[in-house]
Order: sequence, then C-alpha cells, then structure tokens
Amino acid sequence: MPLLSLWSSNPNAVTQLSIEQIVATAGDGKLRDETLCSTELRQYLSQVPSDQLAAYAEHCLSDAFPKSGFVLQDVVNELGRRLDYEVENGRYQGAVGGIGFDGIWRGPEQSDVVVEVKTTDAYRIPLNTIAAYRDKLRAANRVDPNASILIVVGREDTGELEAQVRGSRHAWDMRLISVDALLTLVKLKESTEAGVTGAKIRSILVPVEYTRLDGLVDVMFTAAKDVEATVESENPLQDESDNTLQGGTAWEFTSPALLQAKRDEILAALAVRDGKRLIKRSRALYWDADHRYRAVCTISKRYTKKGQIPYWFAYHPAWDSFLGEGESGMVALGCVDLDIAFVLPVETIRVHLEEFNTSTRPDGTSYWHIKIIEPKPGKYSLQLPKIAGELPLEGFRLSLKQAGAVLTSVEQVRSISG
Repeated sequence: MPLLSLWSSNPNAVTQLSIEQIVATAGDGKLRDETLCSTELRQYLSQVPSDQLAAYAEHCLSDAFPKSGFVLQDVVNELGRRLDYEVENGRYQGAVGGIGFDGIWRGPEQSDVVVEVKTTDAYRIPLNTIAAYRDKLRAANRVDPNASILIVVGREDTGELEAQVRGSRHAWDMRLISVDALLTLVKLKESTEAGVTGAKIRSILVPVEYTRLDGLVDVMFTAAKDVEATVESENPLQDESDNTLQGGTAWEFTSPALLQAKRDEILAALAVRDGKRLIKRSRALYWDADHRYRAVCTISKRYTKKGQIPYWFAYHPAWDSFLGEGESGMVALGCVDLDIAFVLPVETIRVHLEEFNTSTRPDGTSYWHIKIIEPKPGKYSLQLPKIAGELPLEGFRLSLKQAGAVLTSVEQVRSISG
C-alpha cells in the first residue's frame, strides 16, 4: 500500500487515520523486520509532529492491536531522535545469532543508551538478559564501553519494575522512564532553544547518583532560563542605541500562543512551497527528516508607537550555525498582522550581518537585530542601519493564503487502508 505517496499528496487525511490503518497502508501491511512495511512506517513517523507521535503511543497502550508493541517500539525510537540522539532501530523479534535490543541511542555527549521498550510492567523483566545484550554490543564495539540501559515502559505505575531494578546488580547502570515522561522531555526540548538544554535533558536518561541534588537543580534551572530567553527573543527589548523610541527602552509583549499560530501558518506554507515535511527541533528551529533542509521561523507583532520600526526580530548566532550545518537554510520572518511572510536564504542574511545592530545580554551572549521597515504602504525592506541602507523584500515574499494542499476525503483514504 502506498503510505508515503498518500502522505505526500494527502497529509491531513493520513494523520486522521488510526495507527492501525497507517500500518495497513505501509508496504504489504504486515509489520515485520526488514520489510518495506517497517521502512515506510519509520519514514512516516520521522516526518510527523511530536503530538502525533504521542497520539500513536497512547493508542498502542490503550487499544492494543496486533503488532502494537512493534509500533510502540518505533514510536519510542523516533522520540529518541527528537532528543537529538542518533538512533539505530533494533529488531522487532529476536533472530538466531543476533543481538536482541529495541534501540541504540547514541548521544552527542558520547553517552550511548541501549533501549528496551515494554508496554507493561505486569510481569518481571529478565534484567540479566537485557544486560547481556548490552555487553554483547560493547564487545562488538557497537556502543561505548560506558553505555547504559534505559527501559521505557508504557505506563507510569512502574512500582514493581522499579523495585526489581533497585534490588538487582544493575541498579547503577539501568534506568526506567514511562512513555509519558519521555514525551514530556521531548516537549520541553521543543519549547527551548539553547543546545545546552538538550544536553541537560539527555543527562537525565543516563544513570547518575543523586544523593546530592545539584545536578537535578542544574537541569531544571537551565531549562527554565532557556524557556525565558526563548520567549524574550520574540519580544525583543528595543534599546536606546537603535534611536527608534521616544523616551528610552520598552517591552511590548506578544502572546506566545499568537506567535506560535502564525509560525505554524508560515511553516505550512513554506513546506508546501519547497515540498518538504518540517519537524520541530525547538521553538524556532525546524528541519526535514534527514536534516538537510533547515528553517528558522521567528515572529514579530507590528509596533505602532511613534518612531518605532514596524517589525523587530532577534537573530541568534546559534540559529545561524544551525542553518549553516544543513544543505539548504531558510530564515522565515513572520509578521502577526500580515498574510505574507518573508523567507530569505541564510546566505542572504549572512551577507548583511555586519550591517545589522546587535545587543548583548548581561550573560555575555549577543544577537543581531533584524528590522523590517515599510518605506511605502505595502512595500517592505530590511533596514541596514550600519550603512544607512535597506534591502527590498519583494523577491522574498511567501503568501500564506494558499498554504493548504488539495486533499481527498478522509473516507477515501480510509477505504484504501481497508
């Protein structure tokens, strides 16, 4: 069945199918190791939003169906990718001479994790068997010598399994997390920007002795500060050096929900224009499944006070690095009150970086100010204050009016899936 072709032509309809129906449209509809069905399913999961992954996990746990455990394994591995692990999918079923594991997550910090996925802890899990898989992977140089084990369990009520791990010899190299908690970590990472926050989140999944709580406090503090800085970046402080205010500095706060709604609209239009499926890496950063196409999307309300520039954006060095590491990078500037956005290749932005003003925070980090002016009604340009110039934006417009693709009815797609 043509899952990926249906997904390409009718994405909204496909996402309304149950995960069982989606499996039925993949390959021959029979989920087994090393088949087109498993390949198509994994490619599809790599392209859907994390909210969709959460819905599929919930369905696997609440309404068990044939192979639901296999599907949950693939969903959990995709959540690992959303946490910036390099993930190797394991087999659904053991094979003679093979090493049984559900997933290997290789972290940027050289912290490999061997993952075991269980739908329930209603029965005792052979911990020694799981540890033996990890030891074989070590011997084969497929994981780091310090690799740990993470057991991902379907439900939060894991008291039996927790006691089993604590009472075993694996208490110091094995950890346990529910699917819901793993999803929470993904959501937290997607709401922040700084790379260090992702590293702190990944550190939670590695066994650490927490008699001293400084490490956990550091994780919470870093995440909270990152969320605060992320919100600030789209409600930028307009400082006196920009000479645009009558009477000094001022904050003009915009609802995060309003900003995100506009961002979603822009990303949908950009995905249609460039034929891409964009997934969320953080609040403002997006990429496709193979990470070659990347986009930054940042939003501004319209500033209307006398002397103010109409639209203000912060552009961060980390964003510039993120875009530069892909094959194609786009900077999307969204304006809350307009039905157009402005999308510039990162190369165009880089040409003019030295011509933008900058701000430096108390912690020493800095960012560029990107400002859109309106010299004539309906005509927009980037202001280049350092050279008293401007860059016309007519050639960078993206219409938001026709972002949706033509869809067949949900009923028609469901009939294909049987």
